[in-house]
Amino acid sequence: MLKAGMIIAERYEVLGKIGTGGMADVYKAKDHKLNRFVAVKVLKPEFREDKTFIRKFRSEAQAAAGLTHPNIVNVFDVGDDEGVYYIVMELIEGITLKEYIAKKGKLSIKEATSIAIQVSMGLEAAHNHGIVHRDVKPQNIIISTDGKVKVTDFGIARAASSNTISSNVMGSVHYSSPEQVRGGYSDEKSDIYSLGITLYEMVTGKVPFDGDTTVAIAIKHLQEEMVPPSVYTENLPYSLEQIIFKCTQKSVGRRYERMEDVIADLKHSLIDPQGDFVKHSDVDTDAKTVVISDEELGEIKHTQKNRSSQRKPEVAQLEEEEYETDYDDGDDDEEYQRRRAASRARKNKKRRSQSRILTILGFLVGAVVLAAVIFFVVKKTGLFDKKEENGQVQQVEDNKDAMVTVPDLVGKTEEEAKALMDGLQIGTQMVGEEASSQEKGRISSQDIPAGTQVEAYTTLRYYISKGQEEVTIPSTEGQTAYAVQKSLEEKGLSINVQKEYSEDDGEDNPVVDPGYVIAIFPEEGTVVKAGDTITMTVSRGLDRGDSALVPNVVGKTEEEAVTKFGKWMDIQITREQSTDVPEGQVISQSLTADEAADPDEPVSLVISSGNQEPEAETPESSQTEGTSSAAQQQAAANGEIWKCTQSLNTPQGYNGGVLRLELIQDNAGVSQATTVSDGKALTFPYKVDITGVPGVGEGTLCVYEMINGEYQQLGSYPLTFEKAQ
Repeated sequence: MLKAGMIIAERYEVLGKIGTGGMADVYKAKDHKLNRFVAVKVLKPEFREDKTFIRKFRSEAQAAAGLTHPNIVNVFDVGDDEGVYYIVMELIEGITLKEYIAKKGKLSIKEATSIAIQVSMGLEAAHNHGIVHRDVKPQNIIISTDGKVKVTDFGIARAASSNTISSNVMGSVHYSSPEQVRGGYSDEKSDIYSLGITLYEMVTGKVPFDGDTTVAIAIKHLQEEMVPPSVYTENLPYSLEQIIFKCTQKSVGRRYERMEDVIADLKHSLIDPQGDFVKHSDVDTDAKTVVISDEELGEIKHTQKNRSSQRKPEVAQLEEEEYETDYDDGDDDEEYQRRRAASRARKNKKRRSQSRILTILGFLVGAVVLAAVIFFVVKKTGLFDKKEENGQVQQVEDNKDAMVTVPDLVGKTEEEAKALMDGLQIGTQMVGEEASSQEKGRISSQDIPAGTQVEAYTTLRYYISKGQEEVTIPSTEGQTAYAVQKSLEEKGLSINVQKEYSEDDGEDNPVVDPGYVIAIFPEEGTVVKAGDTITMTVSRGLDRGDSALVPNVVGKTEEEAVTKFGKWMDIQITREQSTDVPEGQVISQSLTADEAADPDEPVSLVISSGNQEPEAETPESSQTEGTSSAAQQQAAANGEIWKCTQSLNTPQGYNGGVLRLELIQDNAGVSQATTVSDGKALTFPYKVDITGVPGVGEGTLCVYEMINGEYQQLGSYPLTFEKAQ
């Protein structure tokens, strides 16, 4: 057992134990390299000496690390440190589905179906990457505090399945497919079976097969029919019961072919609960015993090897190893093997027939592709694109349904933009002027980000720069930081907010009250240009440690609320439409008023947008935090501004939560980080307009999403900066 404070791999600091299982303990840890909290699963000592187990565990965990999906607990790292074998995973705050079922007894039909759909989507993503879970059960499904469902333990299930059928997996055998408990080959359909058993438990509150020993339960999976779930849940919809039946067929061939089909039927059941749309495969009761020849047995073996070779190398290696059988079928084993070989022979013949059909289709597709290539080669000569009209050759108009890529007009004159747009089938419209860092008379911004695919003849609207208008930094005395920031932003300035604790006035009071400005740079009276970045230091009051009394701001204006929460480091604001609360007033707050809370933890405020739908907020209109060197500030004051305007695609795995955008740049050998946006949900594709370190042409924008109260990194984007003219 690891102790708090221990460091794994010179990176992960153990903070405490948060769970345990049959084969591993789970710890909460701090990843000091990426500055985030993670879950570290460490194998128990009794499994560390089994070399076969370790090899399988490592191979499958490495394969699972390539999975990224909203319904899968992401695996970040896998390795060992002086005999401690570990998997580093995404930290999810919540409870297992097993605990949730035990707490509620049984789940509602809608809730169970929703959970099953999310689990199926996660498993579908894994299957599409050639990874089979093999240990799907409620204990390996986590429901987070925000209601999201995630499947975990992809890395350990495969290694354990061939090694540890014992009391450690008593919970697993309740959900194991017949082919798994028999020790045979298992694939995606084994996960479908286990999902069906899990769905059965969700709607009834109990598993279909139970017993005193693993062997007793396993035999029931092989021989007994389950009690229909409608016996325990009278209002169970007919369609959902049929889905459970189809998932849990003992014959692999009678189950769903793919998770995609399971998802489709589950969604269908929500809109047609009593529908008879689940299609079951018929059983051939008149089938005769098939004798397999030596030649056919050879073909079966050859087919299996080919199937393994098509998988990922590390998974293929595992598939070629045979499972140890913990359940001895005695005299029936020889007959079972014969039936199994016969079934494979039939499938092999069907597969060869399908292969011939695919070959013919391949030739047909090849012919079509060849014809298309010839067509486009000839088209390049203009023979198809021209037609004779009034004695002149004219080009045929392009298809109006074609998609067009939006060019970047920022920084160009209107004449240059017109020349660039010529022939692109995109309309343009100048909609006004604005102050910006662009030279006067040049295009300063456009409403559709460059690189976006739009329909032909879409209108692109743009603004013309009025140049960098001069702005005098006003006095901040007696004004809230909120009011100062809004005033400066309206003048076209970018605000970099930093929060610090105030000095003591000697009477246990802060020199500057929380939420008010301590200092501003450049100083009051300085003349700057629109587009420049101003650094504003805001007071957090006196440092009272990790405890502060939460104010009640419900019904207050946004300015009053932000000021009263001045001690809090991270104030996240969202807006909701409301007919009861006037526009600009607080509807609710995430922290309970008049109770103690840590001011270093984020607080969320919901502000009314009145009768209007809330508009998507951008970093330019949000209060941001960050650091900026004195040299950078001085360079900006002198007019040397390096800008980046770039469109970002949706980061993989983004769930729609609030984000933090952090810019990393190498400034004279020193890594410098600046927070571009914090606590805002953005709409993608998203255009950034960032001022960077003067003279530095490159940078990296890291994207983090708030998950369970902690920021988790989603990915990063390379950025290019140019000096504004």
